[in-house]
Amino acid sequence: MNVTVDLINDNKIQTTIDSNAIKNWVVTALKTIKVDGDMSICIKLVNTKEAAELNLKYRKKDTATNVLSFSSLIPNSLESVLPTHHLGDVVLCPEIVKCEAEKQCKSEVAHYAHLIIHGTLHLNGFRHKTENDAKNMEEKEIKIMEKLGFPNPYLVV
Repeated sequence: MNVTVDLINDNKIQTTIDSNAIKNWVVTALKTIKVDGDMSICIKLVNTKEAAELNLKYRKKDTATNVLSFSSLIPNSLESVLPTHHLGDVVLCPEIVKCEAEKQCKSEVAHYAHLIIHGTLHLNGFRHKTENDAKNMEEKEIKIMEKLGFPNPYLVV
């Protein structure tokens, strides 16, 4: 498996993560759900204003959010001729991630790992619209987090 992670931080937002950590989290998630091959993923860091604008535009929710996932829209007919499969983009708002981590008494790095894993699962078809889907997705997230040495992200102190 060869995974390319592009970390985009146009606004030079301060953060506690780097592309090597992100790549490890993404690769561990993909291996856990048995996805293989050459692929790329883009992680974009945005401020709260942009997070709110994206959330309103794509989810019709007028508030900033911690994470958004956008699956690749490359047609299947082109996938076979491209050198790598682009999974899609995960957008994170560091200001919200930091705030949530503090409120939930979690390390900021663990919260980033969880949200990037969550976004990666979304890019691979996982959803949480139904109770059963949510349970399945949460179980995968917990398993991946444990493999990475992080605590269960759903246990709030």
